[in-house]
Amino acid sequence: MANAVEVQCPRSINDEDRARAQMYQLLGALLGEPPSRELLAGLALLKGDDTPLGAASKNLAALAERTNPHDAEREFNNLFVGVGRGELLPYASYYLTGFLNEKPLADLRSDLMVRGIKSRDDVKEPEDHISTLCEIMAGIITGEFPCDSGLSSQKAFFDAHLAKWAALFFTDLEEAQSAVFFAPVGSLGRAFMTVEADAFAIQ
Repeated sequence: MANAVEVQCPRSINDEDRARAQMYQLLGALLGEPPSRELLAGLALLKGDDTPLGAASKNLAALAERTNPHDAEREFNNLFVGVGRGELLPYASYYLTGFLNEKPLADLRSDLMVRGIKSRDDVKEPEDHISTLCEIMAGIITGEFPCDSGLSSQKAFFDAHLAKWAALFFTDLEEAQSAVFFAPVGSLGRAFMTVEADAFAIQ
């Protein structure tokens, strides 16, 4: 799922936006496929503080340090793949309507078309997968797509495709029966979605 959309036109951004884009990229990578040994090693170096985001980062670092790629892959499959389906279905359509491939996906595809964002041909997952949505947000922030990358454009995409369900998904991930390594991923995502929603609310 990583790199699910074509990227173009990177722009110069400030440190705050770079950090936001990196967080979206990290969430996209973690939710798109099982983490590699290299990613786990990088996550083990994460630092944190006493904020919800910082606490989640510290917990994720601690889990990453003692998680091997095989166990992470098994957990990923139990959560998101399973036999027939995993414990969670990380799609906007499912969270918003109870069914896959519904109106939220159609609305997203229309929005992507208007923005000039094209899905890669080799990606089979519907575009409303949480991983892809996080990657698209990162790309909008960094100016990798031909569309407007300003705050109003970011807010419009976030409000339309993430605000109504992403925090709930991350809460479900945090509390999922199969989640050990991925529990702090849920905490990190939930805390970050709250920060983003609060920041966009004052725009």
